[in-house]
Amino acid sequence: MTIAAIGALILGEYAEAAALAFLFSISEALEDWAVTKSRRGLRHVLSLVPEMTTLRRDGITADVATSEVDAGDVMVVRTGERIPTDGVVVVGSSALDMSAVTGESIPVEVTVGDTVIAGGVNGGGLLDVEATAKSADSTLARIVRAVEDAQERKGRSQRIADRIAAPLVPGILVVAGMIAVVGSLFGDSELWIERALVVLVAASPCAFAIAVPVTVFAAVGAATKAGIVIKGGAALEALATIKVVALDKTGTLTANKPAVVDVVSANGHSRDDVLQWAAALEANSDHPLATAIVAAAPIPVLEASDVQTLAGHGITGVVCATNVKVGKPDFADPGSLGADVERLEAGGATVVVVECDGGSVGIIAIRDEVRPETPEVVADLRSMGLHVAMLTGDNEGTARAVGKAAGIDDINAALLPTDKADVIERLRQRGPVAMVGDGINDAPALVTAEIGIAMGAAGTDVAIEAADVAIMGDSLIHLDDLIHHARRTRTIMFQNLAFSGAIIVGLIPVAAFGILGLGAVVAIHEVAEIAVIANALRARRDIGGPDHDHTSHA
Repeated sequence: MTIAAIGALILGEYAEAAALAFLFSISEALEDWAVTKSRRGLRHVLSLVPEMTTLRRDGITADVATSEVDAGDVMVVRTGERIPTDGVVVVGSSALDMSAVTGESIPVEVTVGDTVIAGGVNGGGLLDVEATAKSADSTLARIVRAVEDAQERKGRSQRIADRIAAPLVPGILVVAGMIAVVGSLFGDSELWIERALVVLVAASPCAFAIAVPVTVFAAVGAATKAGIVIKGGAALEALATIKVVALDKTGTLTANKPAVVDVVSANGHSRDDVLQWAAALEANSDHPLATAIVAAAPIPVLEASDVQTLAGHGITGVVCATNVKVGKPDFADPGSLGADVERLEAGGATVVVVECDGGSVGIIAIRDEVRPETPEVVADLRSMGLHVAMLTGDNEGTARAVGKAAGIDDINAALLPTDKADVIERLRQRGPVAMVGDGINDAPALVTAEIGIAMGAAGTDVAIEAADVAIMGDSLIHLDDLIHHARRTRTIMFQNLAFSGAIIVGLIPVAAFGILGLGAVVAIHEVAEIAVIANALRARRDIGGPDHDHTSHA
C-alpha cells in the first residue's frame, strides 16, 4: 500500500494517492476496532474484580486498592459486592452468584472453611474472607493469562493463512515489477507502471490476514463470558473436528458426591459395627468414598493405628486390637456375601468389603448419582454425529449401571489412569477424540486426546494450565454447546479465508489489464474487509445462543 501511494505521487496522481491513504487509514482503524471488540469478552473477566477492597486489620476496616491485597489479608465482603481475589471464608455464610465466572446460574452456598474465587457476588450476609492469593494470581487472572499465552498457538487455518500471506507480498512485488518493466518495453511506460501499482494494491492481503485472528478472538471471548477457557485457535479448531467424546465417570458424568446407599452385615455384626470398623481406617484417607463412609458412620469415629493405604485397592490398619482390612472385593474377601456384592454392583454401586481378623464382617454399597443433565447432554452429543464413550476405574457392574442411566453404550471400566490413555488410542480409530475429565486424575488421557477438556476447573491450577479447554463450572450443560460453537467458528474461518482469497485472485487480473483504477480497487478491498470483520464478529454470539436451539437447557 505504501509503495503504491508513493508511486501514485511520483506519477502525479495526487487524488488517487490521497484516496488510497484515506481508505487504508479507515481499514487500519476497522481492524483495531474489530480486534478490540472481539477481545471484549476476555477483558470482561478482568472487570469482575473490584478496584477497591475493604480489609479488616486488628478489628479496624480500611479500603485499599485490590492490587495491594496480599495472601493472609482478611477481606470484608458485603452484600452485593464481588470477591476481590481467591480466599477462604473465615467468618459468616452466604450464597455466592458465580455465574460470571463459571457460567452456572444457581448460587453457591458458602460458610466458614469454604474456598471462594475472585469475581463471585455475595448474595446476602457479611463475609470475612482470608485471601489465599494476590489479585494478579487469582483464578480470573490465571484464566486471562492462559488464554493470552495460548493465542500464540495458531490453528491450522491461521497457519495456512500465514503460509499464503508471507510469500504473497514479495511475490506480488516481483509480479508488479515485471508488469511495469515488460509493459514499458512494449507500450506506454507511465500506463504500465500505474497498472503495476494497482496490481500491488489489488494483491494486498489485509482482509486475508485478519480473517482468522478476529474470528478466534471473538469466539474465545464469547466462551470466556460463558465460563469456558479455550486456549487459542489451535484448541478451537481441534474441538471443531472431533468425532469422539470420551467422558470420565466420576465428577464428570456423576456429581462426585458419593453416599452410602446400603450396608449388609455378616457373622452377627450390626450395620453400625461395619460402618465403625470401616470409618476408623477411612478417616485417614482423602478418597471420596472414604468421605462417604465417615459421614455415614456413628459418632465418635474409633481410633486406628498402623494405617497403610494400597493405592487402587484399599486400606489396612489396627482398630481396638483387631486387624481390619477395607477395600475392593478382590482385595478384601467378601466371604458369604459374594452374591450381595454382585447384586449391589449390578445396581450401579461401588462395593467396599470390611474384613476383621481375616473374616468378612460386612459390605458397604456407595453410589455416586448421575448428574441430572447428563442423559440430555449425551443425547445431544450423539445427535451431532459424535460417538460417546465412558472411561472409569470403577468395576464393570457399576460402570454399566451408570452408562445405562447416562445413555452411553461404549463402556470402558476397571481402568487405571494409564489404561485410559490406551483406550483413547483405540477410540482414535473412529476419528479425533476429545477427553472430558477433572484435569488431574485424568491427566494421561487428557494429554493423549486431540483435545483435553477439564471440568470444574475454577480454582484448580493444574486444570487451567494443562487442559486445552477448561470448563470453570461444575456442570456438563455447556459441553454440546461448546462443540457447536467451535464448529460454527471454524465454518466462519473458512468462509472468511475463501472470500478474502477470491477477492485477491479476482482483482489481480482485472487490475493488470486496466479494467479498474487504483481508487476502485482500494474501495473494493475496504468493502471486502468490512464484510470479513462483520462475518468474524458473528463468532461473538453467546454460546448456546439463538442459532443453537437448546430450549430444555434454558
